[in-house]
Amino acid sequence: MVNKLNKHNKRAQMKTSFSAKPKNRSATFSLSTKRAQMKTGFHQGQKLHGNFSLNAKRAQMKIQQISFLLIVVFLFFALLGIIFLSYYLKNVKDKANEIEEKNAHLLVSKIANSPEFSCGLAYGSSEKTDCVDGDKVMALKENIGKYSEFWGIKSIEILKIYPAGPNRECTNLTYPRCSSIKLIDSSSLGNSASNFVALCRKENYKGEIIDKCELAKLIIRYEEIN
Repeated sequence: MVNKLNKHNKRAQMKTSFSAKPKNRSATFSLSTKRAQMKTGFHQGQKLHGNFSLNAKRAQMKIQQISFLLIVVFLFFALLGIIFLSYYLKNVKDKANEIEEKNAHLLVSKIANSPEFSCGLAYGSSEKTDCVDGDKVMALKENIGKYSEFWGIKSIEILKIYPAGPNRECTNLTYPRCSSIKLIDSSSLGNSASNFVALCRKENYKGEIIDKCELAKLIIRYEEIN
């Protein structure tokens, strides 16, 4: 009887061990599968991360290229704008200087025929154009401070051409034996405009008062537009 029980127990243990082995195998297989899946997922993650980094670098390079292209385009149009503006300003400056020059030539003729300079009827029965009264100009020279801003120019000078006199400025002591009458004298030079005039004066010749006229040039200087 005892022997039968022992045999029965052994058989039961063998069945138990036989049935337990498949469970251990199944668990081992599941663990291996999970590990394989984890490894596969890890490798896939690394691969995705590598692809993402590469795409990010490519996108960054494209952004840099576009930014550089925009800067080049901006500089190109800025340079064109500067060139156009310089050309436009130069044309405006040239036109302004041309107008100023024309106005200066008109002013020379206007000054020569103004009441402060013109001969009027003092040297004949009719008024003469471009005739400057030297005696009147010398009187004006003494009071030129009142007219320094009247004509809006930098310098007014009357230079004798023929006959040539001594090379010196005309003053109360040297007039009429002198070569130039400076009314407004500026130390800084500028553009000039001139016109030929007759410089006339009254002179005592052998006890008689006669009219004496000489060839001269009326010169004005004005400031150039920069």
